[in-house]
Amino acid sequence: MKLYPLKFSPVFSYRLWGGEKLKTVLNKDYSETNIGESWEISDVKDSETLVTEGYLKDKTLKNLIHDFKGDFLGNKVYNQFGEEFPLLIKFIDAKTPLSIQVHPSNEIAKERHNSFGKNEMWYVMEADKNAELIVGFDEEFDKDAYDSLVADGSILEKMHHEKVAEGDTFYIPTGRVHAIGAGVLLAELQQTSDITYRIFDYNRVDAKTGELRDLHNDLAKDVIDFEPQKEYKTSYKTEKNVSNKLVHSPYFTSNILFIEGSLKKDYTDLDSFVIFICVDGDLKLVSNNEIYSLKKGETILLPAALNKVELISKSENSKLIEVYI
Repeated sequence: MKLYPLKFSPVFSYRLWGGEKLKTVLNKDYSETNIGESWEISDVKDSETLVTEGYLKDKTLKNLIHDFKGDFLGNKVYNQFGEEFPLLIKFIDAKTPLSIQVHPSNEIAKERHNSFGKNEMWYVMEADKNAELIVGFDEEFDKDAYDSLVADGSILEKMHHEKVAEGDTFYIPTGRVHAIGAGVLLAELQQTSDITYRIFDYNRVDAKTGELRDLHNDLAKDVIDFEPQKEYKTSYKTEKNVSNKLVHSPYFTSNILFIEGSLKKDYTDLDSFVIFICVDGDLKLVSNNEIYSLKKGETILLPAALNKVELISKSENSKLIEVYI
């Protein structure tokens, strides 16, 4: 049986800061309230996404890797990761701010949690007026002052706050302290990991538990990169019908495609699966003479054995994030 482009059923996650935009803007189908995250493609234990259509319906990523190996992942990716799928794709809706947090490196995550680290990237899909992201520090400060800064929340004053709009992109390497602010809807691309060290949470009580959420400052303190950066936002070109570089890291490669009319892509030399995240518009994806729809808020995975695909825009503003290893 041949492989084909694969869509997965999202896993929806309650978050005390979650809103309704995953439903109202991205047309996700759920009945719960305060859904903050839609995990689109996930191999995280107990949160695995399942194929939605075709003869592979209800298969997990683990099933697909086990059955198809390099034909699914790409031989180089399979040789590197074995039966572990390396990436996690999410949409995040922050009605109120997320906690101030940091993620550990591959080495520390492996040692402490037997997990990948969590290098990640954000692409802003929609932002309310004056919405912001909090990323890194604006000034140096004495690390010995860290505990007191966290205790009273004044660490926020040391951090870099940036007003954001649709299209803004940020790379969040491990060690960079960060938070998504209220009113931001974004796509997140990250390593397969669910390891987060929460530093400060505005002393909020979770309505579901009636309790404060745990903080992890003992773990966080020795993974933080305290060095301020001159620029945190990623700049990129907006040329149509080409792969414009977004974030290229050791952990994933991401580009943005502004599709006008039709674009044919040939991945023969790539030796990796490809994921398309539709962040705006309405497209048709043609593979082996079969047509698949791809709308804003949808994600599709192209197995490595499928080398050629045509992308046809059905709207004026079709934008895809293209992801591979």
